[in-house]
Amino acid sequence: MQTLISLHKNYTLNGEGYQLKLPLNLETIILVDDSVRLLSQFVEAMDLTDLYSTYERINTVSPRTLLKIVLYSYMNGDYSSRSMELNCKRDINFMFLLEGKPVPDHATFARFRSIHFAPCAKRILAEMSNLLYGLGEISGETIFIDGTKIEACANKYTFVWKKAVTKNQEKLLVKIAGLIAECEQLYGIRIVHGNTVKMRHAKRLRKKLYALKQEENIEFVYGTGRRKSPLQKSIETLEGYLGRLKGYTQKLHTCGKRNSFSKTDPDATFMRMKEDAMGNGQLKPAFNLQHGVDAQYITWLTVGPQPTDTTMLIPFLRETEEYLAFKYKKIIADAGYESEENYVFLDKNQQLAFIKPANYEISKTRKYKNDIGRMENMDYDGASDTYTCRNGKQLSFAYVRRSKSKTGYVSEKSIYHCSECKDCPYKKDCIKGNHCKTPMEERNKMLSVAKTFLDYRKEDLGRIVSEEGILLRTNRSIQAEGSFGELKQDMQFRRYLSRGTSNVLAESVLLAMARNINKLHTKIQKGKTGIHLFPLRSA
Repeated sequence: MQTLISLHKNYTLNGEGYQLKLPLNLETIILVDDSVRLLSQFVEAMDLTDLYSTYERINTVSPRTLLKIVLYSYMNGDYSSRSMELNCKRDINFMFLLEGKPVPDHATFARFRSIHFAPCAKRILAEMSNLLYGLGEISGETIFIDGTKIEACANKYTFVWKKAVTKNQEKLLVKIAGLIAECEQLYGIRIVHGNTVKMRHAKRLRKKLYALKQEENIEFVYGTGRRKSPLQKSIETLEGYLGRLKGYTQKLHTCGKRNSFSKTDPDATFMRMKEDAMGNGQLKPAFNLQHGVDAQYITWLTVGPQPTDTTMLIPFLRETEEYLAFKYKKIIADAGYESEENYVFLDKNQQLAFIKPANYEISKTRKYKNDIGRMENMDYDGASDTYTCRNGKQLSFAYVRRSKSKTGYVSEKSIYHCSECKDCPYKKDCIKGNHCKTPMEERNKMLSVAKTFLDYRKEDLGRIVSEEGILLRTNRSIQAEGSFGELKQDMQFRRYLSRGTSNVLAESVLLAMARNINKLHTKIQKGKTGIHLFPLRSA
């Protein structure tokens, strides 16, 4: 006999004769070594006072439980709020974290990330790092720093370039100056602006034109076939110029020290991404994500709009001192972080730099060693402070050149000059610069030497070629670069899902915390807890 199915909203009405065979207790279903148990225990041990302070009223599901669910979803490479809601209804592990509470909707998870977690993301990451330090899982002595660019949640065709805006602004100011001169001739008014025209001069002109309109009782007309007065045309032209000028000023303010930004996400900067599989260079809106890794755990991170890593090291280290309960003594980074400013900061901060010099690889080549124009291949006499070139001529000290970086750091370079290069047979090999307008016959050799920078580089080079330096540099490649490999490949996170620096930072912290729990779980199961460095492989 065929069983009839009742077309009712309550599907349990069709369950006659069905015996539920699964255990009703979730504890018996979830494996004893499942990572969800470790996650729950770890979050329970964390101090989440800052997170709770963002709530005026706590609903049925606590912020701690929401954090567990979001982290577990990130641990499994699922970053959608709607997926979190669905998993809480269907997945046993999510039900285990929910502890029998009503399932939150997707909007609750979205608000949790952007409104509640984002303001205190750094403090919660610091709480995790401090907890790992207390467990002995991180050393607290050595940190491996590296950066990568991750695409922003923005259209790649919404770019605004600072150079183009500045150029258009200058053209517009010329037009406004012409309009001011025209109005002075037509209406007999005077606007004093000197050699340059600014927005205040245009506003002053607008005020006088409207006063003239009211004085002469001129009515503006609109529509087809109606003739506009010269005053109306002048005012409308000026209003258009002012609107454009205001837009340019706002765009330049948004750019700040950057060269570009995206209209979709003004916090994102257009950066040169790594080439794709077809070898195409990609210029996209992105953020520069910095990871500080210790014993394979991401102990700290920052997110910034800077396309390069050089200027991000000092703010990164200052934040680690501010938030973490310990101070790193050894800083290991690649050549992208080398600068005199960074060397000086690390020295004053009593931290050892293990930074790979920018010329480390090229200095080993035969071409570099045979380049007679380089100061490294010249003889230096400290007593007379002179360099001797291949031809036996001396380059004597001339003057000191000072320059200021974008961050405000003032560096000094000693300039050395040779006045006997006229008949030198090595002149073409020694003096470079084919784009110089001065003929080669009239040119003399000049050297620019940053003595402070070179002293720090020499000291740093001695450290990185030592046995300890080789060990740390090898671990940097494995741990710091490995964290980005796991993020992009294993967790399949290649593009931010939210906009704004605050939300992007929150996403990055959640990813880092989820990866740390996965890493801790793996090390526990493999019996590798407490190991901070990978040993060098013997030949």
